[in-house]
Amino acid sequence: MSDRRTPRPAPGRDTPWGSRRRDEASPPRDVRGSPPDGGAGELRLYGLNAVRAVFARRPQAIRKLYLSQARIPQLQPLLKWCAAHRIGYRVVDDVDELRRLAASTHHEGVVADVLREAPRALPDWLRELPDGPCCALWLDGVGNPHNLGAILRSSAHFGVSALLLPAHSTLALSGAAARVAEGGAEAVPLVRLGQGDDAIAQLREAGFALAATVVRDGGDLFATALPPRLVYVLGAEGEGMGEALAAACDLRLSIPGSGAVESLNVASATAVLLAQWARGRVGG
Repeated sequence: MSDRRTPRPAPGRDTPWGSRRRDEASPPRDVRGSPPDGGAGELRLYGLNAVRAVFARRPQAIRKLYLSQARIPQLQPLLKWCAAHRIGYRVVDDVDELRRLAASTHHEGVVADVLREAPRALPDWLRELPDGPCCALWLDGVGNPHNLGAILRSSAHFGVSALLLPAHSTLALSGAAARVAEGGAEAVPLVRLGQGDDAIAQLREAGFALAATVVRDGGDLFATALPPRLVYVLGAEGEGMGEALAAACDLRLSIPGSGAVESLNVASATAVLLAQWARGRVGG
C-alpha cells in the first residue's frame, strides 16, 4: 500500500506499501560449483509442491532433478517422465547436500533446475483475457521473496489473473518465492508493463479500474463496492508508488483495523484485499 506521509520501513521489510530495495548477496553455490539458479534462463526450485506444479503444467521445462530416498514414492510419475525423456535425476542421500543444492533448509527433499518462464507482455495478456470479472495485482515495490511467494499463493487461491510488474521493476521469481507459493507460481503469470501512462490506458481500455491501496485516508475496503474488473496497486514508499501513480488510480482503498498496529504487511494485506474482491463476486 502507499502513503507518502508514512516513514520508510526498515530495509528489506515489505509493508502494505512495499519495500525499500537493497542489493542481495551473490547466491551460494552447490557442491559441484554451479550457482543455485543454474545457467542463463534457468531457475533452481525446491519444495514438493513447487516442483510438482512445474511438472503438472510444463514438464518440458525440467532440466535436472535431485531428490531424497524418502521422496521416491511420491515422485514416481516425475521420475518415469525424466527417464522417458532422458532428463537427469539423482537420489541424494546426504541431507546437507540437498540443503547446499537448494541454499535452504526448506527443500522438503526435492530440488529441480527448470527453465525460467519469461514475463508476458501486457498487450498479449490483455488480448487473451476472457470477458467478465477479473482481478490483477500491480506490484511496484515488493522485494522480499517470501512476501512475493505469499502473494502468489493468495493470488492462486483467489483466482488472480496476473501479477503486473512495472517496466523498471527488477522483481523476478526465485526459488524461495516459488517454495512459499506452494505451487501458486505456476498458476499466476507475471506480466511486464510498458511505460506507466500507456499501461494504465491499456488496462482502462480493457475495462479495468485501478485501486491504489493506501495505509490511511482511503475508502473503507469493506464498505466500497468493488468493480468486477479491478487492478489493486501496491507500491513502495519512496522508491515505489508515489502520489502521481496513486492519483492516476480510480479508487484509494484502506483496510480498517483496530489501530493496535499501524498496518498489515503487504502479503497479509493482499490476502484481505483479494478476499474482499472475491466476496463481492460471490455476492453479486
